[in-house]
Amino acid sequence: MTSTMTVTADDEVTTQAMTIGVPKETRPGERLVAATPKTVAQLVALGYEVHVQEGAGAAANFPDAEYVTAGAVMSPAEQVWSADVVTAVNAPSDAEVAALRAGTTLVSALGPAGHPELVAALAEHGVTALALDAVPRISRAQALDVLSTMSNVAGYRAVIESAEEYGGMFGGQVTAAGKTAPATVFVIGAGVAGLAAIGAAASMGAQVRAFDVRPEVGEQIESMGATFVQAKAAQQEVSADGYAAALTAEQEALTQEMYAAESARADIVITTALVRGSAPRTITAAMVAAMRPGSVIVDLAASGGGNCEVTVPGERVVTDNGVVILGYTDLTSRMPKHTSQLFGTNVVNLLKLLTPAKDGQLVLDLDDPVQRGMTVARAGEVLWPPPPVQVSAAPAAAVPAVPVEDPAVVAARAAAAASAQQRRRLVSAAVAAALVVLAVTMSPASFVGAFTVFALAVVVGYYVISGVSHSLHTPLMAQTNAISGIILVDALLQIGSTDPLVMGMSFVAASIASINIFGGFLVSYRMLGMFKKEA
Repeated sequence: MTSTMTVTADDEVTTQAMTIGVPKETRPGERLVAATPKTVAQLVALGYEVHVQEGAGAAANFPDAEYVTAGAVMSPAEQVWSADVVTAVNAPSDAEVAALRAGTTLVSALGPAGHPELVAALAEHGVTALALDAVPRISRAQALDVLSTMSNVAGYRAVIESAEEYGGMFGGQVTAAGKTAPATVFVIGAGVAGLAAIGAAASMGAQVRAFDVRPEVGEQIESMGATFVQAKAAQQEVSADGYAAALTAEQEALTQEMYAAESARADIVITTALVRGSAPRTITAAMVAAMRPGSVIVDLAASGGGNCEVTVPGERVVTDNGVVILGYTDLTSRMPKHTSQLFGTNVVNLLKLLTPAKDGQLVLDLDDPVQRGMTVARAGEVLWPPPPVQVSAAPAAAVPAVPVEDPAVVAARAAAAASAQQRRRLVSAAVAAALVVLAVTMSPASFVGAFTVFALAVVVGYYVISGVSHSLHTPLMAQTNAISGIILVDALLQIGSTDPLVMGMSFVAASIASINIFGGFLVSYRMLGMFKKEA
């Protein structure tokens, strides 16, 4: 095994490939693994030698043989933890920290804000520690953000767990034996987890309502098929760091009233409010007592203490009035196969950033705000917290003062403009009608018949297409391709005409129809590619 140390952008780079160790997670009940066979192949393509601990992926249904096929070397734990780069899902234990060599780069979720003692221990051992859960919240770093990955999975899994506990059907049913009403789901928070929960619940047929203190996410909520609960007096813009600002006492009281009303009518409540690891209280014990028996609360903020007052982190609680509160903190581990794949992809994206030459050499550039924001320890020094990310922005141009006009004058001007526009439309319509009548009068009978068919086709086509749902536009495009094919055939039959006018019109028709046909097939191919299952 090589012993190449992590280097900075200005240091000399060795030529030996560095090793990456992927250990088996030791936290009780953990089923995730930091690299899958697919991501191992990507790491090997970057020039690294990957060592995976024997049995590391077994709980996620990734056997050792698949890792070997992908190019990994199956190794014991001691060899994995002594690699040049070690990537893990969870923070290392004291024994695992002691197994790390000085100069090793650890890539893991470390929770540096809540575990300063761990950061200090890593620095003392001379480990370069990159916290995957400390990725700066900027666009360029989204591909590395494991918090978004985990939140997305947790939001989806929360709906699955709630459906199991609810015991009823999410979608309303109408049968010969009667009908059932759809489940009502109320989601608090429209971040990554909240939107994932909204999408999953809506796709199962539930009536979903959602609230967020940030009013700008209302459009996102509605685009996922949910109803945005309006509570304007309790909503505010986000703060400069991307999180919602603290509520005032008045806003807090208004939100509590809204939470009480929504939770009382809901069959399922999913809470997702977690700010910097701390869970604000959104559902009180009194609200739980007012909910119907059989209702379910899934508290995704249980790891931070819980949004619900009755939540017990890691436990399932049933209240005296029959409400089930799920405070599970292992929702992501309950979907280990896909979660491991997404987590491993985050790691690959980070290693691509740290391996610009794709030569198996990790190059840490602390001048890069993304890499600096993740680096919590290096060369015996604690680097947490990082400096604030500087976002450059051009100064706003000065807006010249606009004189305020009398509203009555503005209204009169607008009315006059609308009246003039209406007159122009009437005159244009009258002229067009006169021209059509004149053309029909002076044309032969064969033209009148063809023109009548054309006019009827325009009218019928307009009303048919305008009434088509947006979800059916892709099949409709296939129909237009067929029509364009007919036009193309007709144009090709006429393109050999001796009449220059007919030949010219045929050429134009053939060209336009060809563009429509091939463009339609290209768009359809790309859209179908979105639904293809990766090999």
